[in-house]
Amino acid sequence: MKKIISVLALAVLVCTAAFAQKEKGNKEQWREKVRAEQTAYIKAELKLSDEEAQKFWPVYEDIQAKRREAFKESFDAMKALKEDLDKGGDSGKSLDKYLSAKKKIQDLDNDAVKKYSKVLPKEKVARLVLSEERFRHNQIGKFGHGGQHQQ
Repeated sequence: MKKIISVLALAVLVCTAAFAQKEKGNKEQWREKVRAEQTAYIKAELKLSDEEAQKFWPVYEDIQAKRREAFKESFDAMKALKEDLDKGGDSGKSLDKYLSAKKKIQDLDNDAVKKYSKVLPKEKVARLVLSEERFRHNQIGKFGHGGQHQQ
């Protein structure tokens, strides 16, 4: 009987680990799909010349990597803040950390516009800002209407 329970427990652990790995893979595939959609959307909206594209995309990819990191930092700080509140502990330190992370995102956005302005005309920088917002709103709309998001 103990052997059967041990085998069943082992099977449950293996299945759980496999499922968790599959979920992580699905989430990363979804993220990559959204990034590809965003890139295609921006390409269509900006109508970059070959010369502009050559200068713009490396700057854009660098900024996007920094933004993803900053958003993760913000999410982690928000999670810590929630945990502090749930525990009834002192939330002052985690609140400061969260606000600092949010400021970092704003600073990155401001810096991004300056960097984009060095490689693109102002009109295309403005178009980029609007395109990113429209894309974000379109993605939010997908969630609200039974979109393709899988977690």
